[in-house]
Amino acid sequence: MAENRDIILKLRNVKTWFPVQKGVFRRTVAHLKAVDGVNLDVYRGETLGLVGESGCGKTTLGKSILQLVRSTDGSIEYFGQPVPGVSGSEKSPVDLRKLNVKQLTEFRRRLQIVFQDPYSSLNPAFTVLGSLEDPLIKFGVKSRKERQKIIGDLLEAVNMRSEYMYRYPNEFSGGQRQRIGIARAISVNPELIVCDEAVSALDVSIRAQVLKLLKQLKEERNLTYIFITHDLSVVEYISDRIAVMYLGKVVELSESEDLYCHTLHPYTKTLLSAIPVADLDRRANGMNKRIMLTGDVPSPINPPSGCNFHPRCPQCQEPCKTETPILKKYLVNGKEHYASCHYITESEIKE
Repeated sequence: MAENRDIILKLRNVKTWFPVQKGVFRRTVAHLKAVDGVNLDVYRGETLGLVGESGCGKTTLGKSILQLVRSTDGSIEYFGQPVPGVSGSEKSPVDLRKLNVKQLTEFRRRLQIVFQDPYSSLNPAFTVLGSLEDPLIKFGVKSRKERQKIIGDLLEAVNMRSEYMYRYPNEFSGGQRQRIGIARAISVNPELIVCDEAVSALDVSIRAQVLKLLKQLKEERNLTYIFITHDLSVVEYISDRIAVMYLGKVVELSESEDLYCHTLHPYTKTLLSAIPVADLDRRANGMNKRIMLTGDVPSPINPPSGCNFHPRCPQCQEPCKTETPILKKYLVNGKEHYASCHYITESEIKE
């Protein structure tokens, strides 16, 4: 998180709330706070991992960035290449939340997504050619012969044969379908790709192949990834930095290695303790000891006062119940490390 790194995406106080409606007249009686005040910088060329329990808001945050779900408040600023038809894009940044539908269409070329389910993300009535040529047509590739050439090259780039473009999705395995989904995402030469649980539905052996492919494409095409997952082993392998979410908020953020070796937030420690560990250094750090949480995840409709994690936190004290902690910067072994906790001990940090 060095200051001189090139930012491609800046999120400030991003909130995505969904109305809870009741009664005959569908009156809004509350809001489900799926994303509740997230601040993040995404650097060009990095892989930012986004992890947390199911329901923590990580997928909603990814879709909010792409404007597939409209956020309620905050700013999502994009520092990418100028986009034709969008005034001011040559003078970055551009707030994606303020763009209309036509302007957003132009930005789809810069920002893409790989969906979680490889079986539902492809239309079974279309061949691979039919699925992959739509974005090419939309962004100006009029010649069918040229589209076939591009799609053939894309399939080979994801380690598939070019003639597979004439087959239907039901003829492929889950791993092959996910490769096709990746090919579709890179077909318009994006700068940033949101990978939403891109390998969670795959077998372990296939998962390793797809992760290796993603890393290879990132280097070859200078891509930036936001990698959303609940698998902490996977995110460690592919990510440069990791952000941990709990109940709509980022509670810890650091470089990947530092998060695992110098964990600061009690929630992150709990998540890491659930990973089977064979590394002797981590065993010495106590990461082989399972930390059990009490109670259930609070409702995002009515989150707890103070720290969201305090009802389940083994280190909870009185201020945690009333005072909301901020995501504060610490220096751990000379590296920036962010955590939102009232009680981080001096032995864990060197400010």
